[in-house]
Amino acid sequence: MGEQPIYSTRAHVFQIDPNTKKNWVPTSKHAVTVSYFYDSTRNVYRIISLDGSKAIINSTITPNMTFTKTSQKFGQWADSRANTVYGLGFSSEHHLSKFAEKFQEFKEAARLAKEKSQEKMELTSTPSQESAGEIQSPLTPESINGTDDERTTPEVTQNSEPRAEPTQNALPFAHSSAISKHWEAELATLKGNNAKLTAALLESTANVKQWKQQLAAYQEEAERLHKRVTELECVSSQANAVHTHKTELNQTIQELEATLKKKEEEIEKLREEIDNAKEIQAQRDSLTQKLQEVEVRNKDLEGQLSDLEQRLEKSQSEQEAFRNNLKTLLEILDGKIFELTELRDNLAKLIECS
Repeated sequence: MGEQPIYSTRAHVFQIDPNTKKNWVPTSKHAVTVSYFYDSTRNVYRIISLDGSKAIINSTITPNMTFTKTSQKFGQWADSRANTVYGLGFSSEHHLSKFAEKFQEFKEAARLAKEKSQEKMELTSTPSQESAGEIQSPLTPESINGTDDERTTPEVTQNSEPRAEPTQNALPFAHSSAISKHWEAELATLKGNNAKLTAALLESTANVKQWKQQLAAYQEEAERLHKRVTELECVSSQANAVHTHKTELNQTIQELEATLKKKEEEIEKLREEIDNAKEIQAQRDSLTQKLQEVEVRNKDLEGQLSDLEQRLEKSQSEQEAFRNNLKTLLEILDGKIFELTELRDNLAKLIECS
């Protein structure tokens, strides 16, 4: 169980300026991963984004939320719980549309989950009220002092004393009633604290220090309630209702301790995820540095290539000029050879004539 990522994308994250409520304030220097998470424990969907180890988005999707596209690559939604408006800038319109589709899909799922939860609460509310009435009935004022009918009817108890008015023998039961009411208040406080604990822990998965502080505080609360149980056991040993409340409280404390243990395990997992994220960030920074070095080297090679191209072009020009000169010399040489051939023929004719 726990939260699992079900869709991730990358975007630049912004929040509305809390002072002006108009300007956007960037919360990430570059594009970061933005993910939809599903919490199977509470059956809720959340949008979470981390910049290093800092949570810059932690938004629970509710049925009344709306994701609005304000441009081809930018969208926003308001989170009343966080009292802010989030904005996301995407690299393309396709990524924005995909994120908006997922938002609508998970918003509808959150609505259905809420309706199912309300139906379940309506079905279980009636038996809970009846059971609560059964627990409190032995300690009502009527059961201690008698109803109006009982006070007006001259019935006799085992000690043959009238029940028209409370006597000193009824004081222990009145004291037990006060203790029971006090214990009911303590039980209600415990249930409220338990609900707050569960909500706070599930809503603070991105803040480990805050989780640890809350866990320590509720552990102290559990120890304090253990002491209360011991005190109430000594004081109200004659009240059966107190024993019933004590059993219920012990069960609630055990559930609370199990929840605390589970949250500690989740904190440990979150620490491991944060360490992995830091490791990935370090690798990314290293690759970025290497990429920059490669780009610098590439620029140097481009400069060298340009220089070689210029030299090659100059060499080709010189070779072309040399060829032209050589061709000219060959033409002159051919002419001279022709002249020498004519001169030889003339000399041969002169020799023959002579």
